[in-house]
Amino acid sequence: MPAATVCALYKSRWQVELFFKWIKQHLRIKRFYGTSENAVKTQIWIAVSVYVLVAIVKKRLNLDASLYTLLQILSVTLFEKMTINQALAGAGPKYDIVQVNNQLNLFAY
Repeated sequence: MPAATVCALYKSRWQVELFFKWIKQHLRIKRFYGTSENAVKTQIWIAVSVYVLVAIVKKRLNLDASLYTLLQILSVTLFEKMTINQALAGAGPKYDIVQVNNQLNLFAY
């Protein structure tokens, strides 16, 4: 093969390596839930879509936090009943006083 072809193949291979390195560093894929090609591609596309949506939210709300921090906050508060502004501003969920008073206090002697 000509040297230019070998160089182009190596460059393409390196781009694939960089893509997978980016996936490992930025997307939260701990394991693949399926083994088929379609399952793996679907899970990667979903993770990329979530990453892009959070980047859009960050830009539209002019947030200073990093994308990693925003993804952490959203993963923790995913099932909390609060607005996205409350979650990202660090404000906790609003509980009724009655609900808090009805809780069992484990450390009351």
